[in-house]
Amino acid sequence: MAEMSLESSYALPSIGTAQRTVFANQRTLEILEQRRTSGKTHRRGWLMRRMLVLADVVALATTFAVVELVFGAGSGAYNHIGAGLEYAVLLGTIPGWILISRLYGLYEQDEERTHHPTSDELSRVFHLVTVGVWLLFVSEWFIGVAAPSLPKAMALWGIAIAFITVARSVARFWCRRSLTYLQNTVIVGAGDVGQSMARKMLRHPEYGFNLVGFVDNQPRARQDGLDHVALLEELVRMLDVERVVIAFSNESSEETLELLRSLNELDVQVDIVPRLYELVSPSVKIDTLEGVPVINLPPPRLTHSAALIKRTVDIIGALVGLALTAPLFIYIAWRVKRDSPGPIFFRQTRLGKGRREFTALKFRTMKVDVDTSVHQKYIEESMDPRSAQTHNGVYKLDRGDAITHSGHWLRKTSLDELPQLINVLRGDMSLVGPRPCIDYETEHFLPHHFDRFLVPAGITGLWQVTARAHSTFREALDMDVAYARGWSLGLDLRLLVRTPLQLLSRKATA
Repeated sequence: MAEMSLESSYALPSIGTAQRTVFANQRTLEILEQRRTSGKTHRRGWLMRRMLVLADVVALATTFAVVELVFGAGSGAYNHIGAGLEYAVLLGTIPGWILISRLYGLYEQDEERTHHPTSDELSRVFHLVTVGVWLLFVSEWFIGVAAPSLPKAMALWGIAIAFITVARSVARFWCRRSLTYLQNTVIVGAGDVGQSMARKMLRHPEYGFNLVGFVDNQPRARQDGLDHVALLEELVRMLDVERVVIAFSNESSEETLELLRSLNELDVQVDIVPRLYELVSPSVKIDTLEGVPVINLPPPRLTHSAALIKRTVDIIGALVGLALTAPLFIYIAWRVKRDSPGPIFFRQTRLGKGRREFTALKFRTMKVDVDTSVHQKYIEESMDPRSAQTHNGVYKLDRGDAITHSGHWLRKTSLDELPQLINVLRGDMSLVGPRPCIDYETEHFLPHHFDRFLVPAGITGLWQVTARAHSTFREALDMDVAYARGWSLGLDLRLLVRTPLQLLSRKATA
């Protein structure tokens, strides 16, 4: 073995004959030590299922208590049952609620998916509570055990949705602070795709991946920021690996299949980055043709009805947003004008849907007459997947000397983009969509990147919510394409919900 870098008492046996570097980071050793001393091998799925069940039980019990305190036992022929007895009856229905939740798949996604925030399951929580409340309402009326009323049922419905959502968010927040939540992860394939996946994992610690290393016979030179992730061979058993990501390995198809078969008995979650992944969007469907899986790619376009719905949401959202932020709008305009000479708004020609030019509005954050050639050079360099991060771990051009005093605050909070609500009303942009790009940026596009122009540009979007300045320009374009090909109203609503949370978490970087 060429080199072994390990702490504590974990000795790694030699596997195969090829030279390798074996590396276990401190977090890996902590996870192994915890499992060794506890004598248990509890993993993320075990933890999340129990905590989510507990969250649902607490949320439902609290909901029933609030409803009984407000409405009492109701009125009518059955009001003699009493609020206390009716509350006991409601508590007795909780196992049924948990069973329905299980049928809706509300306890399995956190283990299977790479990232599963509570906002992604709002539609299923909505369905769960709607079905549960109506079953409860009909049962009470049919059996005669209580006096159901429509106002009481509606209150139960609304409070349950709110309490379950909050309780699940708190449960996930607590679980993500536990070592048990972390999944030891190995990436098979150390090429550009594998290393890109590794960088995405490292910059999202909330996903709970503890990246152990790569498996590859012919790895490429490692990209910036991955120097500490070593090249590993078959270490699933030794380091209790829970997730294996197949990312374009140099192994042959036969060797990769043999590797996957060897994992069948090890209780390992396997994620496969598909070939032609640039074409695969969140809207793809898996079909079968005589048992052979087939990926269905829907046409990447907005239907007339979808475009109408999106435009309606944009108009209502922009009007409400401008009305609510009018005082803030006036204050920012005053600050911009006070801090430096020049106009309040920064106007720039951007490209929207169908590459149509429009004038994008932003609050001015930089001094006037700034040289744009520096930005053009930066865009060209950041198209390289091996481009280096800046000192603070982001991929964003540092123009601190050209930014005004108020500009730092506006950029950090993204409030400089507030005037783009006017662009939304004009029809130039949407609330959610790809970042409106500059014409010279298209000179560095790969062919599939032009699909981002199939939908209107947006104030927020998939890139802004999930990566922001922690991604390269090329990765941002890939996320724009994924949004354009996988558009749905549900996706827009989830991104709108997550945008304020993203700003509050301070992940947005100036």
